[in-house]
Amino acid sequence: MPPSSRMAPPPPLAGVVMVAAVLLLLLPEAAETRTLLSLDDFGAVGDGIANDTQAMVDAWSAACATDDHTFLHVPAAKSYLIWPVTLAGPCREEIKLFISGNIVAPESPDEWLEGDDGGKWLHFLGVSDLTLSGGGVIDGRGQRWWARSCKAKRNATENCTSHAAPKALHFEDCQGISVMGITLQNSQESHLTFTRCSHVKANYLRITSPEDSPDTTGVHVVSSRNVHIMDDSISTGHDCVSIVGNSTDVRLRAISCGPGHGISIGGLGENRSYHRVEKIKMDTLFISNTENGVRVKTLQGGCGTARKMKFGDILMKNVKNPIVIDQHNSSSNEIPSAPCSKLSLENVNLTMAGGHNASAYCHQAFGKSVGVVVPDSCLGKEDYLRRQVSAADAGMQEQGGGEDDDR
Repeated sequence: MPPSSRMAPPPPLAGVVMVAAVLLLLLPEAAETRTLLSLDDFGAVGDGIANDTQAMVDAWSAACATDDHTFLHVPAAKSYLIWPVTLAGPCREEIKLFISGNIVAPESPDEWLEGDDGGKWLHFLGVSDLTLSGGGVIDGRGQRWWARSCKAKRNATENCTSHAAPKALHFEDCQGISVMGITLQNSQESHLTFTRCSHVKANYLRITSPEDSPDTTGVHVVSSRNVHIMDDSISTGHDCVSIVGNSTDVRLRAISCGPGHGISIGGLGENRSYHRVEKIKMDTLFISNTENGVRVKTLQGGCGTARKMKFGDILMKNVKNPIVIDQHNSSSNEIPSAPCSKLSLENVNLTMAGGHNASAYCHQAFGKSVGVVVPDSCLGKEDYLRRQVSAADAGMQEQGGGEDDDR
C-alpha cells in the first residue's frame, strides 16, 4: 500500500480521551470529585503512645471544610491514642470515616477529670451524612474506670467514685449517621450513644466488654427517631440496647445479646420527666445468659407514654426474667391513672431448667393472649379495666358535684 493511503495513527491525547470515556461509562460515579485523606497526613504517629488527638482534629477540620465527598482513613496495623475530643459539624459534604486500625483511649481516669467532665470520649456534635466503617477497633480501655466505680459490686463498701464515666462513641444532634462493620470494646461506660439524632443505622457491629463491667451499655438511644440497629453481636456488663427519652421509630433485628442485662426500654420518667416512647419493633433476637430478656421500665414520679411496641421471634436461653413490663406507681393498692393496657401475648413458650414450671405475675396489666402461651397468661381482661375506670370517673364526678374545679 502506498504511503499516501495509510491511516495516520491517532495522537496520544486522543487515546487518553478514549480510555477516559470508557472508564466513565463503566464507572459513572467516578465523575464525582472525591478527597482522600489519611490521619498520618496530619502528623499522627499511631504507636499507641504518642498523643494523636491534634492530628485527628486537624484531619477532621480538613475533611469538614472540603466541598467534595471525603474519605478520612485511619490506617491499619496502627493504634492511635486519642484523648477526649469533640468533632463538630455542620460539614460541607458527606464524610466517610474509614477505620482500619485501632483508636484507643488513655487508660488513666485521673487526667481526664482535670479538664473534662468525664461524659464523653469520641464526641460527634451536629454532624450530618457521616459513615463510620472499615473493620477496625475503637477501644475505650475502661478497666480503671470500672475498678473505681461504686456500681461495681466488689467496690460497694470500698473507696469508690460515683463520677460519671465517659460514653465512648457519642453522637449528639446528628442526622444521617451510619456506624457499621467495626468493633467497639471495653468502653468506660456506654459504647455507642445517639442523643437527639435521626436517620441512624448501627449495623454489623461487634460490641464487647466483660460481664462485670458496670454501666457498659452496648447501644444507648436517647430521644432519637428513625434508628435501625441490626445484625449486631453485643456482650456487655449492662443493657445490650437501651431506649430512653422521647424516642420513636426504633427497629431492632438480628441481634445476638448476652451476657448483660438484656434489651431495655427505659427507665422512663427519670427525675419526674416526661417521656414518650413509641413505634418500637424488635424481632429475630438471640438473648442468652442475661438478667432480663426484653424489658419496659418506668420510674416513679415520671409521666408520659410507652406505646406501639412489638417484640417477636425471640429465642432466649438462661435468662432470669424473660419478659418484664414494670410500671412504678405511687400506690400499688390503687388503680393507676394509666395502667398497662392493650397488651398481647402470642405463642410464648417459657420453660425453666431442670423441668420446673415457669410462672407469670401481673399487676394492673390488661390485654389478651393468642395461641399457645406457657406459662398461662396472667393478663386481666380489657372489659374489666374499662368498668373500673368508668366507676372511678363516676365517683370523681359525684364528689365534685359535676362541676369543673379547674378554673
